[in-house]
Amino acid sequence: MRIFLYLCRLNSIIIENMKNKQHILSLLLVLTLCLSSCVDWTAWRKQGVVAECEGEMLTERDIDDLTRGMIAEDSARLVEQYIRQWCVDLQIEKQVKGENGKIKGIERMVADYRRSLYEHEWERAMVAREMSQIVEDSVVVAYYEAHKSRFILRETILRGVLLVVPNGAPNLEKLKGKLKGGNGKGQTEIDEEVLEVLEKYAYQYASGYELFLDEWKTASQVLLRMPFEEDNLHNLLKKQHQVSMKDSLNTYVLQVSEMYVRGEQMPLDYARAEIEKIILSQRQVGFIQQKREELYNKALEQGKLKLYEK
Repeated sequence: MRIFLYLCRLNSIIIENMKNKQHILSLLLVLTLCLSSCVDWTAWRKQGVVAECEGEMLTERDIDDLTRGMIAEDSARLVEQYIRQWCVDLQIEKQVKGENGKIKGIERMVADYRRSLYEHEWERAMVAREMSQIVEDSVVVAYYEAHKSRFILRETILRGVLLVVPNGAPNLEKLKGKLKGGNGKGQTEIDEEVLEVLEKYAYQYASGYELFLDEWKTASQVLLRMPFEEDNLHNLLKKQHQVSMKDSLNTYVLQVSEMYVRGEQMPLDYARAEIEKIILSQRQVGFIQQKREELYNKALEQGKLKLYEK
């Protein structure tokens, strides 16, 4: 509005003085006033301001991260919602600041929260930069032996192989016999020769194939691929290491090389990840406490902290 009024004034002066060269100085003076009134507006636009409320400016830079990679329609909608929330937040802040009895407590909470964010970032950086993330095997074993009651399985885990083939696939019984080891009692390992036969058979006939001899899977993970109920699977695996069943389309063969049922002690290699997490968490607590003590002592030594008797 201010600029508009100056422009109107400029226009009238130009009309009145077009035939009067003596008024050129007046015209230049008006132009100077007009340009000076535009200085703030020009600076404001350079900042890319998209909204103003309660004397606060919201710039394009403030919202760039919100809309990066979004299509124009979604971006416009998100910016509108953000501006609405930003404006409401400022109004709430103004109203609360007007209640003098409450503002001191809120400012203290804000300051405490800000300080906690700084502390969290400092702790994260210190741990990443200076604290060892390596947990020695001897430490893991010692913790496991000392806290065995903590490591009880809540679900059955197993290692083995799962083969899914269409009904009527050739030579399946022969392959099942090889997986069993030919003795019908199961085995703890599947040798390399049998694995090679299995791989070739799976490549030629299988509609599903999982080899997990070197990793533990929970029973529920395995059963996602098989039409079994968990209790039925447990009952069958108590008697044999191989179970087989059919549905209308496929035959499912599960050969188990190793298994621990729920309620049993976790094997160490399965518990290892959890133990390492616990040890690192405990190490971090002691590490951060040590670093805090170092900061305190350093402040005393360098005279940054002065203590006065009461």
